[in-house]
Amino acid sequence: MADLTLTAANVLAGSNATTNLGTAGATITAGQVVYFDDTTKTYKLADTDSATAAVRSPVGIALNGASSGQPLMVLTAGDITLGAVLTGGVAYYLSGNAGGICPVADVASGDYPVILGMAKSTSVLAIKIVEAGVAI
Repeated sequence: MADLTLTAANVLAGSNATTNLGTAGATITAGQVVYFDDTTKTYKLADTDSATAAVRSPVGIALNGASSGQPLMVLTAGDITLGAVLTGGVAYYLSGNAGGICPVADVASGDYPVILGMAKSTSVLAIKIVEAGVAI
């Protein structure tokens, strides 16, 4: 398997979504997973196998694309349509590819697994981030 192939133009927050508005600290595409960099006070791409703990701790999913310094809306909980094909009832995880979302089959040895949410249908992911805090 591989990371979900997202269609950025189809990324939409559900009616129950919780969001935060902030500033991008890197080039980010709608649908990518982000963390909050406390040093720069910006959102950057999260990565499950990063050597830096903060990078492995996602806070949500970008709802719009942004370059560094531009406004970014981040969904932190609730439903999101990703413009990707999901399998209902399956949990999806933070990927080892910066900003990516993957199925459990792609979580590898040495990764710090983070469940992003559970698919409610073939198009909607219910976001509720859960971090293991330990490497596999």
